[in-house]
Amino acid sequence: IAEQHAVTSAAGLAYAGMHPVIAIYSTFLNRAFDQLLLDVALHNAGVTFVLDRAGITGDDGPSHHGIWDLALTGIVPHMRVGAPRDGARLKEVLRECVEISHAPSMVRFPKGAVPADIPAIERVAGVDILHRSASKKVLLISVGAMAGMAIEVAQIAHEQSIEITVVDPVWVKPISPTVISMCGEYSTVVVLEDGIKHAGIASAISESLREAGINCSLHSIGVPLEFIEHSKRNEILEDLEITPAAIVQQIKGWIS
Repeated sequence: IAEQHAVTSAAGLAYAGMHPVIAIYSTFLNRAFDQLLLDVALHNAGVTFVLDRAGITGDDGPSHHGIWDLALTGIVPHMRVGAPRDGARLKEVLRECVEISHAPSMVRFPKGAVPADIPAIERVAGVDILHRSASKKVLLISVGAMAGMAIEVAQIAHEQSIEITVVDPVWVKPISPTVISMCGEYSTVVVLEDGIKHAGIASAISESLREAGINCSLHSIGVPLEFIEHSKRNEILEDLEITPAAIVQQIKGWIS
């Protein structure tokens, strides 16, 4: 349990021409942020970080929820961050990470069994379309392991005559220009992520939309900025109202 030393060692290996892959619990990357920023990123070192236990972990306790990594890595220059939704995308993103030789890269995934693969209907400039609606009213951007829930949201909403298109960027840092252009086509955009809402992916998308001069109604569904106590993952998500039924109700309110 010496994450700082591990990251600095990885930086040294990268300086010597290797490409180290370092595995760390998502929450414990917090300990080594200085080394990530100044030993790895500052020197454009090709180091790949593999973060497991990303998002709400359940009954490991408040110290073990991996809810800070997306916010932390969002301020690291040149860093590439992938959030695969299933095993097939995990293999794909990891392969791409180890090909990035002049910047840090990261892949994150949650605790638990590997979910069934969720194939895309179509891939548009690197962005996966998981559920398509005929109307351009609501765009739901799913981050990583939230894909299954996002599709369920779209299915429930369809039964209530609300049409939602679900997309998965796969890579969440930097934000794909395709995602930003898609946002401009919809009146309401919702970002569903399993990290803290503060400074998370929705915040990064909001900033990119402002810079692009795109006006749309952007909403964030994620973990509030607080410490989450012991409980089962599903119970915690229910308490936070991050469930398909609760999300549909929120979307209904936003578009009404």
